[in-house]
Amino acid sequence: MTEARALGKSLFSLTKPRVVVLLQITAMCAILSHNLIENNKINRDTLEIMMVVFIGGYLTAGGANCINMWYDRDIDPIMTRTSKRPLPVGDITPNEALIFGILISIIGTVWLLEMANEVAAFWALFSILFYVFIYTIWLKRTSVQNIVIGGIAGSTPPVIGWAAAEGELELAFSSILDFMNSIVNIGGYMPWFMFLLIFLWTPPHFWALALYRSEEYEKVGVPMMPNVKGKERTLFEMKIYSIFLILLSLTTPLAFQEENYLDLDFNMYLAIINSLILSIWYVVTVWKIDISENNDIMPTASYSFFVSLTYLAIMFIILVLTSSTFYQPLDISINGAVFSTVLILYIIFRKRGGEE
Repeated sequence: MTEARALGKSLFSLTKPRVVVLLQITAMCAILSHNLIENNKINRDTLEIMMVVFIGGYLTAGGANCINMWYDRDIDPIMTRTSKRPLPVGDITPNEALIFGILISIIGTVWLLEMANEVAAFWALFSILFYVFIYTIWLKRTSVQNIVIGGIAGSTPPVIGWAAAEGELELAFSSILDFMNSIVNIGGYMPWFMFLLIFLWTPPHFWALALYRSEEYEKVGVPMMPNVKGKERTLFEMKIYSIFLILLSLTTPLAFQEENYLDLDFNMYLAIINSLILSIWYVVTVWKIDISENNDIMPTASYSFFVSLTYLAIMFIILVLTSSTFYQPLDISINGAVFSTVLILYIIFRKRGGEE
């Protein structure tokens, strides 16, 4: 029984549970936003969809992570950050990791196909294949843009969640154009806004980590931006992406299909202000990174890395709370947006107080 429990713990660890849960939270936010915007309600059906997507999303993303660890078994023991994983310490064999990863990936895809719809299952399968073959096997060890392009896989959970919440969506195979339309046109702009948010957030988030882990990546031959192009070039590109995040915050109403900026209600204007304040707060931490700091510590880079996690979480909270403005029966059209503003100000000033 003890051996079985140890094996189960190792297999669970292979899925990178903390990372996968964070990904699924973005999918849950997409489902909540969908049902608040499209259906004006959150009910038992919403909770059931969330459960279905969480299970399917965890299995598919977790399976991709298992295969990633199987492939990286030659470099993980060398890096401090990954040396304690199940494969490097010998808790599990490479074949066990590979078989488990493939198995739960298939189960998760079939689960979404049967319990959600074809489009949700397609995007889950796409994320597995993209993460494994495009990122892990091809780009990770060959391109400095590995994180940028590989970030596409990590940006799909909101799309999966929204597609599942949309209901009966089917893939069209009559032509390439019809197929593309069936996987992209899933009932709103919100999932693609969330997708773009994660995609633009990924490079400055991970490059901040790479700045003070650059020697480890160089040691194992992974061409991360800092050890190939240098810290100055890395910080420059981080700043570019951070500016894109600010620009994206100005388009927040488009996520709610509000295209006329001259005719927005109070909540939409407040949503822009919320997103803009939060984005500027995070962007400032990127611009304050000091590349002359000690490689092993780099407090400004590590601070930006951890702030980025808070930033992304609150951005999704803003989107859900602003979606609640469509939920008229509870008359929380203003309360949701105001609450998100108060939350942002509290987080920012609390962090500032901690720094001082």
